[in-house]
Amino acid sequence: MSTDFYSKRSVGEAGDYEAMREPRFAEIATFMRAPLAESLDDLDIAMVGVPTDLGVTNRAGARHGPREIRNASSLMRTSNLAMEINPYELCRIADVGDVRFLNRYDLEKQVEEIKTFYRRLYAADVLPLTAGGDHSITYPIFKAIAADSPIGMVQIDAHTDTWGEIWGSKFHHGAPFRLAVEEGLLDPTRTIQIGIRGGQNFMEGIEFSQSSGMRIVFIEELAERGVNAIVEEARRVIGDGPTYISFDVDGLDPVYAPGTGTPEIGGITTLEAQQLLRGLRGLNLVGGDVVEVAPPFDPSGNTALVGASMMFEILCLAADSLSARKK
Repeated sequence: MSTDFYSKRSVGEAGDYEAMREPRFAEIATFMRAPLAESLDDLDIAMVGVPTDLGVTNRAGARHGPREIRNASSLMRTSNLAMEINPYELCRIADVGDVRFLNRYDLEKQVEEIKTFYRRLYAADVLPLTAGGDHSITYPIFKAIAADSPIGMVQIDAHTDTWGEIWGSKFHHGAPFRLAVEEGLLDPTRTIQIGIRGGQNFMEGIEFSQSSGMRIVFIEELAERGVNAIVEEARRVIGDGPTYISFDVDGLDPVYAPGTGTPEIGGITTLEAQQLLRGLRGLNLVGGDVVEVAPPFDPSGNTALVGASMMFEILCLAADSLSARKK
């Protein structure tokens, strides 16, 4: 692939400017220092920010996630040593900016605005990789990319996010996958939820996941069986159909990602998360997201770095999947 896609000529200067070869502290922050695209033409993967947290049920802050993930992602490099992949050699990848909301205080209208944005990506045959935002954003993304046929999902999370209506709204961050199943967007028999744990006031979400056919891997099973066994289970459940990866940072133990709205101790380590993701190589991926990074709860910035790192892992998986489909 031509390096022109990752270069631009600086204003008032001679020669080419290559963002990924410049100091990491320079220029406008974009996801992974990829170019900021003004068009979807000739684009394979679009990295998107969705800066909203109207769907949280307690601690807000995830609206700041996309900006801080962008900042932290300047520490990412071009090659994934474990996977032996340079995604930028496989696909044309760019940051396409944020979903721009006209309705900052209306969650139901935001659902439609997110769907509209992602329908444009879907129509252009561009795979979306998203930084949230709270987990409610995944439902409208599914409304855009799975409207024609249901998709499968690998979800890394502390919570099933299959609850019903809360406080008069069904569009909160604890409900996206219940809504997606009920609308025929998500195939529950091709869905695996990994890392589920924590206390429960009501069993509604757990019961919905189980009764609909989702495979729940509680944290105790992951600890007992190990990452490799759970990877094999995920691959069995997912099969070769179109699949989405949704990574909620609260799936990690809060010692690694304290900056999140609903932390649960006793979670996944960052290394285990990387191994889980890398074990999914070869799946037929149609999108992915990293959600619930809430920078105000982590002054160190480490949660944003973790979010950027997991986003890079999913980027590599997506690029590898697209490249294989094109052969």
